[in-house]
Amino acid sequence: MLNKKTVVLAGRPNVGKSTLFNRITKSRSAIVGNESGLTRDRHYSTVTESGVEFFLVDTGGLDTMVDSGVQAEMTRQSRQAIDEADLVLFLVDVREGLTFQDHAISKILRKVNAQVWVIVNKAEGMSRDAACVDFYELGLGDPLVISSAHGDGVGELVSLVTSAIGNREDQEGEIIQRDDSLYPKMAVVGRPNVGKSTLVNSILGEERVIAYDQPGTTRDSIEIEFERENSRYLIVDTAGVRRRGKIDEKIEKFSVIKALQSVDQSNVVLLVLDSTEGVTDQDVSLAAYAIESGRAMVVVFNKWDLCSADAKSFMERSFSRKLGFLDFARVHRLSAKSGSGIKGLLKSVDQAFRSARANLPTPKLSRVLKLATERQTPPRKGYSRPKLRYAHQGGMNPPLVVIHGNSLNQIPDSYRRYLEGFFAEAFKLRGTPLKISFKQSENPFLSRDAKRRKKR
Repeated sequence: MLNKKTVVLAGRPNVGKSTLFNRITKSRSAIVGNESGLTRDRHYSTVTESGVEFFLVDTGGLDTMVDSGVQAEMTRQSRQAIDEADLVLFLVDVREGLTFQDHAISKILRKVNAQVWVIVNKAEGMSRDAACVDFYELGLGDPLVISSAHGDGVGELVSLVTSAIGNREDQEGEIIQRDDSLYPKMAVVGRPNVGKSTLVNSILGEERVIAYDQPGTTRDSIEIEFERENSRYLIVDTAGVRRRGKIDEKIEKFSVIKALQSVDQSNVVLLVLDSTEGVTDQDVSLAAYAIESGRAMVVVFNKWDLCSADAKSFMERSFSRKLGFLDFARVHRLSAKSGSGIKGLLKSVDQAFRSARANLPTPKLSRVLKLATERQTPPRKGYSRPKLRYAHQGGMNPPLVVIHGNSLNQIPDSYRRYLEGFFAEAFKLRGTPLKISFKQSENPFLSRDAKRRKKR
């Protein structure tokens, strides 16, 4: 996988890079819209075409006119992606024509080691000669003419790319199919400006995503694969999720949707909380959504170094009061900015991942069930007491225990929670919720006619 070639989409903001990225990857992975600067981080995807597999990278756009702020960080990220590229597709906008910025970017691209192709975009309805005549001035060879929005010329472009970067024989034995079930895929979620991107960079050991002191810097969900101590991981940096009444922009609403989709598609969630603010209602909503999705979880108290003793005490009480239902999750108190407290975080992720996929043998489950009921019998309701006979595993991610018996509809939620905790402790499950389902056994003495009436 690491030997795959890298193709980078570069150019000014709003020239159609993300639209082309989605067209080539046959997805809607990158956010697109009429507003400039929607893509802010590098966005990777693996493309397989005609037996050739390569990385395609969408970038946030190069702006040589600014030297500070978010746009400067976008430019820095784009230049870093270009430095890693084997082939750069330099997109220009035929509708706006050749600009000063295009000239400035071409000077940067002439100095890179990668191949550079000029791609004239938004040329639907135009002849090739009319579309590319001005762009020969960039001195980067014959321009290719496409329309990423309409798909014109994109198939030809992809064929040229696969021919340029390798063939089927060159890559035999190098392609490794990614199986998300075999290693942790963790979604980093939380409110805006709690330090999610800083945490991602700290885990990776490099400034891989933009971390800026302004809420809403991350708008897309960025997937990054990495290895640590011979173990593979995939981490997803997501946009901050605000309360519904606070979400005004159409793009930000879509970012929130993608953040929640990242939770659904992950197997471990890193819930990042701001220790200086305590636990908010939005933190509770996010945690509840992750639990409803059945995700394993690790909790991060970020900015711990900025808290006084009173603030730390308040944070602990706030967590116990509002997020007590996360008692199964490991809590890490750290500073993503300085890196203190990061050690051990991935071990908790590994443990949560293994627990979520644990195999629970039926004989042991039934023995644990017997111990649980002997220690605390289910409460009687009316004339009968529920009888729990045996248990088996009904699923994983999260682990599901199915219990068979009689009068199980009378079991209260408090006893269900007791059983969940007892099973989790018996099997040493950490970092994952455990769910219990009760299956009522039919009365063997019920006549056939009675069974028919019951079904009706």
